[in-house]
Amino acid sequence: MTSFSLNNNIMVSQEQIDHWNAALAKMGSPQEILAWSIATFPHLFQTTAFGLTGLATIDMLSKLQTDSSSSITPLIFIDTLHHFPQTLSLLEKVEDRYYRPHGQQINVFKPLGLDSETEFAAKHGDFLWEREDTQYDYLVKAEPAHRAYKELQVTAILTGRRKSQGGSRSTLRFVELDELNGVLKINPLANWDFPQVKAYIDANHVPYNELLDLGYKSVGDYHSTVPVADGEDERAGRWKGQAKTECGIHETSRFAQFMHQKSEPQN
Repeated sequence: MTSFSLNNNIMVSQEQIDHWNAALAKMGSPQEILAWSIATFPHLFQTTAFGLTGLATIDMLSKLQTDSSSSITPLIFIDTLHHFPQTLSLLEKVEDRYYRPHGQQINVFKPLGLDSETEFAAKHGDFLWEREDTQYDYLVKAEPAHRAYKELQVTAILTGRRKSQGGSRSTLRFVELDELNGVLKINPLANWDFPQVKAYIDANHVPYNELLDLGYKSVGDYHSTVPVADGEDERAGRWKGQAKTECGIHETSRFAQFMHQKSEPQN
């Protein structure tokens, strides 16, 4: 039986992951999957760029963990230094509503040693995402995420990915192994579609990115996100005109050569 090593010296087998997925498929609701995740995994975190699914997950967690004297599942936000101002404003709203009442802050990770887009350009040159797309994704997303998982000793991470988002996500499972990062990725809303998520957001008055009302159904970096036309896939506005469908956080195999380097990422 093949076993894999997670952070915190936890071992897990593929058979165990398959068993979890079979059991979770019978649960049905994201809330049940979240409750199971909380009870099952130490060092459980959530990661989100404040898309609707991630926001729905935050709200669901807050309702499952209502005791204000205890913590709720902590959140990781990867600040690529190239987000829309509306996304960063939403971070403050989310932190004020869900985390500060528990005495917590959102864990923000940025490209290594950098604090602004200006600093990033000074070090790596202008328009790196056009010149060296894979290197850009590694520097602003994959490496900060890898560092966050190690520094925070993450065992399992909740994501906002859904099958209905298409592309490589169409075959998504509830629990997946990210062997390179040493974590399990849990996708509690994997079976929901966009209308279900939006209905939850509206019914529970969850704050969301105001760009959504301007046609941005999926929001990433400002330079690679455009509004979605009626009838288009919800992620059609990401990397418009390119074959690319993922930024890299969930495609770590693209960055194995970088991840295994012990030195600071290359320019």
